[in-house]
Amino acid sequence: MKISASDRSALLAIVARFPRQHIVLLGDLVADEFVYGEIARVSREAPVLILKQREKRIIPGGGANAANNLAELGARVTPVSAVGADEAGEALVRAFREKGVPMRHVMRLADYVTPTKSRVLGVLSHGHPQQIVRVDREPREKLSPAVRRRLSRAVQSILGKASALLVSDYGYGATDAGEVGKLHSLRGRALPLTVDSRYDFLAYTGVTAATPNEPEVEGACGERIGNNLEVLDRLGKKLLRRQSLGALLVTRGREGMVLFEPRHAPQHLPIFGSDQVADVTGAGDTVIAVFTLALASGASFLYAAMLANCAAGLAVMKSGTATVTRTELEEAIRNA
Repeated sequence: MKISASDRSALLAIVARFPRQHIVLLGDLVADEFVYGEIARVSREAPVLILKQREKRIIPGGGANAANNLAELGARVTPVSAVGADEAGEALVRAFREKGVPMRHVMRLADYVTPTKSRVLGVLSHGHPQQIVRVDREPREKLSPAVRRRLSRAVQSILGKASALLVSDYGYGATDAGEVGKLHSLRGRALPLTVDSRYDFLAYTGVTAATPNEPEVEGACGERIGNNLEVLDRLGKKLLRRQSLGALLVTRGREGMVLFEPRHAPQHLPIFGSDQVADVTGAGDTVIAVFTLALASGASFLYAAMLANCAAGLAVMKSGTATVTRTELEEAIRNA
C-alpha cells in the first residue's frame, strides 16, 4: 500500500490524536496461552513428539487483545466484561493493571471459565518455534442474560465520557445484538460504535461500522468468494445495505482489505508491507482497535481503514498474539 505525501500528513495527524481518546470496549476477554517446549524425542507410547517445557505465557486475546492494542497505541481504554476466578482470568487482570488499564468494570465470576486458547509450540535446536497443537478451554455456557444486562449498565455509566464504543463479540455472552441495540439508542449521535462479531454478524444493524473477515462474510451470505472480486463487491454492498452500516471493512488476509461505504465505490487496499506473514493470530483484533481509535480521532472511514491496514501489516509480521505501538505505526506511515 503506497501513501501519498498529503495522505501521510493527514494520517500522522490522526495518530497524534490517539492519546486524547477514551475507548470503551464491551466484549469477550480471551486468554491466549503459549507453551514453548524443546523437542526432545519421539514418544514410545504413541507417534508424538515429547517436548521439554521451557516457557509458558498467558497474554490478552480476543476482545482483550483489542483492548491491549488500544493501550499500546496510547489511548485510554476501559474494558467492560467478565473473567473467571482462574489462572487465565488472573493473568489478564494482572496484565492490564500493569499497563494502568482500569479493571473496575471487569467482573470476576467464580462459576465461569475464562475462554483460553492454548497453543503448544515446539522448537528444534535454534529453529523457529512451530505450533504443534491448540487446545481450547471454554465455559460450558455463555454468560447469563443477567450478567449481560449488568455489563450494559456499566457501559451506560461511562459512555458519556467516551470517544467510541468498541464491541468485540466472540460468542461467549458478554454482550449480544440486543444489548448493543439498547446502547446504540443511548449513545450520542457522533459517538462511533464499531462491531467485530465472530458468529453473529447479521444480528448487528445500524452501527457505525463492522469489520468481518472474508470467511465471516461468506458464512453470513452463504456464498463463496474465493478470488472473485465481483462476488466480494456484490456481497459487501449487500451487507452494507442489509445491516444499515455507515461502513463495512472486510479483511482478506494476504489480499489486504476492502472498504464499503454508501454511495461510494469499494476501496480495495492491498496488504501493507510484505506478504510473507509470520503469524495472523489476533490480527482482526488489531484491525478493529485501530479502525475504532482512528474514527474516534476524527478520521474518515478511508483514513481509518488505511491506518488499520497499516497496523495489521505490522502485527502479522510478529509471532503470536501481537500488538502495535503508536511509535511503530508512525514510523511505518513515514516510510510507506
